[in-house]
Amino acid sequence: MLSPDIRARILLLYPMLGELPTAELDGLLVSASLMQLPLGTVVFDEHQACQGFPLLLSGSLRIIKSAASGRELQLYRVVPGESCIMTSSCLLGDSRYQARGIVEEAVEMVFLPAAVFHNMMGKYDAFRRYVFHLFTDRITDLMELVTTVAFQKLDQRLAALLVAKTSPIHTTHQAIADELGSAREMISRLLKGFSEQGWVTLGREQIVVTNLAALKKFAAL
Repeated sequence: MLSPDIRARILLLYPMLGELPTAELDGLLVSASLMQLPLGTVVFDEHQACQGFPLLLSGSLRIIKSAASGRELQLYRVVPGESCIMTSSCLLGDSRYQARGIVEEAVEMVFLPAAVFHNMMGKYDAFRRYVFHLFTDRITDLMELVTTVAFQKLDQRLAALLVAKTSPIHTTHQAIADELGSAREMISRLLKGFSEQGWVTLGREQIVVTNLAALKKFAAL
């Protein structure tokens, strides 16, 4: 049974659930479970069956697609107030995952069993609208990702990523490579070039942006 505090947090982050009758909401949440997952946990993997629907209360997930070579491309992130369209798609289509979900920042989430998800989709307009609205937003994000990967050079994509993050950026070259779907050696070479031009300063697992305007201009070329 979820505590009153957890219930309040769910309703704050997922207000569409507040449109359900109180008795109905109580019935749905009684079968939900609270999960706490540390950094690096694989929440789901490719070809696994989907067991239920997550509602994030804190932390974040990275959803990635892996190639046979071991290289990875980040498709999107899931943060509190959102859910995973890969999971929704698997539940709606009774299919298996085609990507991997990894905890990027320690996660606390409420997990709704698959049967509860299907019940809510069938009975409640507010929940259906929420799920399909997420599909719309994510498809837009994925189209932008496809456009970027197909038409923008890696050095411009790297510059755009650095611009989007808060400096100093505490990360590794491998983590950036994973996020951009590239190889660590390529990212290290490009970062060295940015450093030589005075755009960034490189440290141990840290990147300091020293010329934000130049990076923005380069990313927009």
